[in-house]
Amino acid sequence: MMTIKSGVIEGFEEYSQFGSLEEFNRHLEMWLAVHKHDFSKGELVGLKRLARFAAKIPGVSNAKIGTVLKAIHEEYNELGISRSTFKRMIIKASRLGIFTVHETERKNGSQSSNLYVFNRFPNGEPPKKEKMNHHNKTIILSETKTIKNNKREETASTKEPEDHFFVSDRIPKPFIELAKYFFPEAKSIEEFWRMTAIAAYKNNQENETDTILAVSMDSFKQLIRKMKSGLKVKNPLAYYTGILNKKFQEIYFADLFEMGFLLGK
Repeated sequence: MMTIKSGVIEGFEEYSQFGSLEEFNRHLEMWLAVHKHDFSKGELVGLKRLARFAAKIPGVSNAKIGTVLKAIHEEYNELGISRSTFKRMIIKASRLGIFTVHETERKNGSQSSNLYVFNRFPNGEPPKKEKMNHHNKTIILSETKTIKNNKREETASTKEPEDHFFVSDRIPKPFIELAKYFFPEAKSIEEFWRMTAIAAYKNNQENETDTILAVSMDSFKQLIRKMKSGLKVKNPLAYYTGILNKKFQEIYFADLFEMGFLLGK
């Protein structure tokens, strides 16, 4: 873990990996889309509140744990979370790569509050191995310059309307909102949904709208977790389809069982 000198938040601007608060929020949403299930309800409250303290410098916070807990306590009408819950959240989030924790020290050498540097989500592709290990990450000036150059390039490339805006309105909006972060092309999103419809039809679920959406969301998240694990997925669409078919088959046979067909009734 890297140790740096403490100071006001403006002094840590060079550690930000984001060009704007909107960009930071978008990447945080992607992290949560995949890893929300890894946190308890209280841990999620702590993570989201810490993120709000990372708004002044997008993705960077040096808020004290006590300050964050006090804010949660006041926001939820005296029903906050414990310090141990918040610390568990920090351990989980740093291990998952959501943010990197740096110890800070005062001029006299004593330890000050930690610096939390939120990381960019590896968009649409499995993260490289060096990006998966954030425990001993050291930020140096050359890396900071590279990050800022990348931000300028990303800002320039997003001036035109994003392709996912042109996805067919027949596809449920929640599925589009999830898929667009990883496969922003309209054609790709529509192809994922086409395979969803086919799998649902094969398993007699084509009229179960809520079930189709729930299965598609769970299957897509499972695909992204697989991609983020570092294991190569040669054909994401085929892998997704395999997950879909398995889930729909489980529902199909469960329905048969409830109807008594598997019991010989």
